[in-house]
Amino acid sequence: MSNHRIGVLGGTFDPIHVGHLAVASEVWHALNLDRVLLVPALRQPLKDSEGQATPQQRLEMCRLAVAADDRIEVSDVDIVRGDVTYTVDTLTDLAATYPGAELFFIAGADAISQLSEWREPERLVTLARFVAVGRPGHDAPTTAGPHIVVDAPQIGVSSTEVRRRRRTGAPVRYLVPDTVAEYIVQHSLYLGGSHG
Repeated sequence: MSNHRIGVLGGTFDPIHVGHLAVASEVWHALNLDRVLLVPALRQPLKDSEGQATPQQRLEMCRLAVAADDRIEVSDVDIVRGDVTYTVDTLTDLAATYPGAELFFIAGADAISQLSEWREPERLVTLARFVAVGRPGHDAPTTAGPHIVVDAPQIGVSSTEVRRRRRTGAPVRYLVPDTVAEYIVQHSLYLGGSHG
C-alpha cells in the first residue's frame, strides 16, 4: 500500500449524486490517483439530520453508486468511529489504515478557503495534501496557497435538491445513479421532510 496516492472525498452523501461522482472521477484523473475513497460522515457538526437517511443507508447508497467503478471505494471509517465527524479524525484514521500512502483530501474551494478555521489546521496539512475543487456558484481560486486546485465539471445538482424532488414527487433519475434511485424508492427515503 506504500506510495499509493489516495483521494479522500468526505461528505454527508444524503444521498450521493452524480456531482459527487464526477468530482471523484475528475480528481482521480487529474492527480493520477490510485483510488478515491468516499467517506460518509456519521453526522457532521454543521448539519442536522432530521427526516434524512440513516448512516447505514447513506453508506449503502455510496457502495451501490460505485460498485461498478474500481477507481472509487467507500470507507466506513467515520461511521464506525461514531460521534461528530472532524476531518482531522478521518485523516488520522486513514493514515493508520493506509500506512505510507499519500492522502489527498478533496473539498470545495469555498470550504478549503476556510481551512484555518477547521479543527487542528496545522496538523491537517501534515496528514494530507488539500485539493480545492470549483463548485457551482464559486469561482475556484487560481491558487489556494499550498493547496492543489482542480477544475471539475460543474454539475448543478445537490443532495438538498434530490431530497426536495422526492418530497414533491419529481423524478430523481439521472441526478443519482440508477442503483441509488432504486434504493431510495425501495426504502421510501426522503418522503417525509421535517413534518413526518
